[in-house]
Amino acid sequence: GGRIEGAFASQAGTPVKALALVRGTTMLDRIIRALRGAGATRIALVGGSEVRAAAQDQVERFVGESPSGSQNMLRALRAWPDDGEPLLYATSDLPYVTAATVTDFVKRVPPQTLCVALSEHADYLARFPGAPAAGIALAGERVVNGGVFVIPGGSVEPLAAIATQFFDARKRPWQMAGLVGLSVLLRFVFRRLSVADLERRARQTLGVDARGLRNCAPELAFDVDGENEYRYALEHE
Repeated sequence: GGRIEGAFASQAGTPVKALALVRGTTMLDRIIRALRGAGATRIALVGGSEVRAAAQDQVERFVGESPSGSQNMLRALRAWPDDGEPLLYATSDLPYVTAATVTDFVKRVPPQTLCVALSEHADYLARFPGAPAAGIALAGERVVNGGVFVIPGGSVEPLAAIATQFFDARKRPWQMAGLVGLSVLLRFVFRRLSVADLERRARQTLGVDARGLRNCAPELAFDVDGENEYRYALEHE
């Protein structure tokens, strides 16, 4: 979830977003509990000294943080030796995540497929009325990307080769589209870029089956980007 400052940190009572309390529980505790409930037997946690003190006894491996969010993502991807097992990558700023929502996502992921959870925008608005704006418009529809991913065994290094660029562009869809080619960028500019287009390009780039898994729970897509989302999470169950 990264580090925070200013009014956001003051309201949260901590400079570490993952340790911000939401209705009596830190967001870090929520994601760990959700992963365990979904069947995770090994959890690696990337963070600083505050995170280590708060949760080291809840995980199998602790990895020190970097000041760079993209580097932290790489450290998470490489936290376990590539032993052929799929990796479930999750951010720690999901205040509504539950074991049931993670379980449903994981069960629906096809074998040997790189997947990101996608919530339909209408479902997101129905679950979180009045929430800060979220989502991306693609080919006449709007989806909200989730904070959990399944990465198939053997694909960590191909993904790591381009992951930092995509991480830095994750909130700027026009930049993300440009990373995967001019034709994709043009389709985005002219509002013709679809989820299927991005899936096809990801398969070509990574050499593995890749898709956005549609109709996932909105709880996987509400992340605390800033103070507005945090305030909403405090005020809405």
